[in-house]
Amino acid sequence: MDMNQYLEVFIEESKEHLQTASEQLLVLEKNPEDLSIVNEIFRSAHTLKGMSATMGYEDLANLTHKMENVLDAIRNSQITLTPEVFDVIFLAVDDLEAMVMSIAEGGDGKRDVSKVVHQLDLIEKGESPISTSAVEVAATSAVLDTEEMIEGEYDEFEWTVLQQSKEQGFNSFEITIALRADCLLKAARVFMVFEVLEKSGEVIKSQPPVELLEEEQFDQQFTVTMITKESSEELKNEIMKVSEVDNVVMHTLDLEGVRHAVNVKEDQIAGMDNEEQTADNAIMLSSDVKEKKKQPSVKPASSKTIRVNIERLDILMNLFEELVIDRGRLDQISNDLDNQELHETVERMSRITSDLQTIVLNMRMVPVETVFNRFPKMVRQLARDLNKKVELEITGAETELDRTVIDEIGDPLVHLLRNAMDHGIETPEERLAKGKTEEGKIHLKAYHSGNHVFIEIDDDGAGINKERVLNKALSNGIVTRETAGTLTDKQIYELIFASGFSTAETISDVSGRGVGLDVVKNTIESLGGSVTIDSKEDEGSIFLIQLPLTLSIISVMLVAIQNEKYAIPLSSIIETAIIKKEDILNAHNQQVIDFRGKVLPLLFLKDIFEVPISQAEEEFLSVVIVRKGDKLAGLVVDSFIGQLEVVLKSLGNYLTSAFAISGATILGDGQVALIIDCNTLIH
Repeated sequence: MDMNQYLEVFIEESKEHLQTASEQLLVLEKNPEDLSIVNEIFRSAHTLKGMSATMGYEDLANLTHKMENVLDAIRNSQITLTPEVFDVIFLAVDDLEAMVMSIAEGGDGKRDVSKVVHQLDLIEKGESPISTSAVEVAATSAVLDTEEMIEGEYDEFEWTVLQQSKEQGFNSFEITIALRADCLLKAARVFMVFEVLEKSGEVIKSQPPVELLEEEQFDQQFTVTMITKESSEELKNEIMKVSEVDNVVMHTLDLEGVRHAVNVKEDQIAGMDNEEQTADNAIMLSSDVKEKKKQPSVKPASSKTIRVNIERLDILMNLFEELVIDRGRLDQISNDLDNQELHETVERMSRITSDLQTIVLNMRMVPVETVFNRFPKMVRQLARDLNKKVELEITGAETELDRTVIDEIGDPLVHLLRNAMDHGIETPEERLAKGKTEEGKIHLKAYHSGNHVFIEIDDDGAGINKERVLNKALSNGIVTRETAGTLTDKQIYELIFASGFSTAETISDVSGRGVGLDVVKNTIESLGGSVTIDSKEDEGSIFLIQLPLTLSIISVMLVAIQNEKYAIPLSSIIETAIIKKEDILNAHNQQVIDFRGKVLPLLFLKDIFEVPISQAEEEFLSVVIVRKGDKLAGLVVDSFIGQLEVVLKSLGNYLTSAFAISGATILGDGQVALIIDCNTLIH
């Protein structure tokens, strides 16, 4: 059976189940008495085990099975939750994530997990996970691997499912299927039988387990338990249609007998794996399924979402970008010809393409929770490594960003969170001495404002020591003593973004090498965003990241410099102004103007881009006031053309060194306009 067609779905669903397990473990750590959370984690682990076994990833299935055993013992109150138990389960989830990532990257999903398996075995036996020899590990594994549920016995969950099904009018059968003695592809026949069964009802359990059936580790027959609306005769006839099935024996279940078997097993075999025999590729009945079964005659509503490969969305986006360029061209032709009917058609096309643009851009939008989801576990582990107590609060995780931005924003946020943990949040002793609570708080917040998304990382730690930062900057030669005296508090804080800057006394795994915050700044600015800092000593710090909603279609102000056209992103523009040439002043070898009480440096784009001058200079100058963080500058141009939406195109590998140019766009008349990178100019 070719499983490649299911691989992508397997990888995506595995990631979702592991994410659920991680999130619920963090919740469980704060509410260890809430067994409903354990059930949620158990369901995710159980589903992942079945999917892994079905896809043939035995290492993944086996580790999940071990974790499932521990979770089952926890929910049956046979194991007490301790920090050590949580650590081992988190390690198991980390290994599972690494194995899934290996599969996603084309690997085989294999990984040496003997240590964590050994620890899980110890926990299951009620021992500390930090002891016992390798010999005991092997012995424990052997016992667990040979444990088999007695046929005819069902655990509490399975009995509940069977009981509820009976109340809803379903029949419960034990079906023994015998294959012909000369059957060559037993696993394929098993798969075909399960397909027939799942069309007729729900499979609850199989004997032997599905893993062994798929590996053909059974004689000629196997038994499944299922619930169905069909009669035994109808079901038997359906199964007999599968080739190489020799015989089918149907047995109606006596639920009172099943109930007795459950009670006997609970008394005699405490701690045994309750769900070893459950068919791993069957759909488990839960409360959701119960609701669905109340009206079996009604066809369930079709799914409202589909998975789409991101490459298809990229192709769609590229095609739409071409449409935007052609729309601009048609608009230009319409103005040139001055034809009323053409005007009306172009206006209608513009409205439709605007609506289409909104839809296409929204399709590419991804909630930032896809990035935020991995941080709670990271913060928990880092807090334990640093011997600190930290609570991470996340709000606005549903805020959406373009996928291209989402792909790049993860690493900068990791650096900022690690910085807040190491430099910001103090140890419990230091916090108590300052009159604070033992537990530090980090607030990660995302929200929309205008055409931007803001991500805020706020901690209630030690804040930034201005003197220490300034002294370090002076000793590293980042600023001179003359400049240091003129810096504002915010400008001092921004010095920590300098390359190689670090105030850590010692180098550790967390920080101290001077690599991190400079990467944060460079990455965010390469995305067309900015990052600012505000801090109060002993009260905490706030890092504010501003990002554009999308990177491919942007609003710009089109300007002219002699015969050349340039585009300035509207997100960088504060306002436009006309100034007299005589108002220009000189300060520190820089031409400046007095703009609303502030000294504003002027940048003459014709000089920066070396535009040939073909006409005399005017008495009045057109200036575009742009901003980067707290810094302002005036870009001197020849004239303003107007505002429009353009498609941002890369300059390609040959022109990566073009100064202060972030890309280009094709205008309606076919001309190419370069897009100015205001961040680079102000820097």
